[in-house]
Amino acid sequence: MTTTQSESSHAADDWLLTSGLAPDPVDDALAPLYCGAAESELRLPFCPACGLALELEQRVCDGCATAGADWRTVEPRGTVHSVTVMHRLEAGLVRTGRPYPIADVELACGHRLVMTSVRPLAEPPAIGDPVTIGFRRVGGVAVPGFLPLVQKPAAHTTDCPPIRTEDPS
Repeated sequence: MTTTQSESSHAADDWLLTSGLAPDPVDDALAPLYCGAAESELRLPFCPACGLALELEQRVCDGCATAGADWRTVEPRGTVHSVTVMHRLEAGLVRTGRPYPIADVELACGHRLVMTSVRPLAEPPAIGDPVTIGFRRVGGVAVPGFLPLVQKPAAHTTDCPPIRTEDPS
């Protein structure tokens, strides 16, 4: 059985964003990130003089004031620092009809990245959950996304007592 071009491109479509939102992997300040992602490597910027982790588009080190960035491959693991479940849907831009997680992930190398999951999740990760970094493809460009390393229980449980909703009068 042969696959038509539209079938194969549809299979590569991102679960969340339309291809029109793809970054330019060549003429973008984050080109080294996208180049690494295309090779399934997470590459992030460090100060070339003192080795301090830099923000993605930072070009002057906060520690030693050296200009420039040295992009290095880092371990693709981290911990969820914060998480938000996005309920806002943008017709023509966002492909899913369900809320989706956006997490601030603290990596062992000192960087923090804000991203969504590689694929749709039944439950968002919790603060403190370990994650690994994988890659989604938006319009053919690989971009980082997280994958939880903790399996969520089937039923939500809590140690908190139920909230009373009765009128006290």
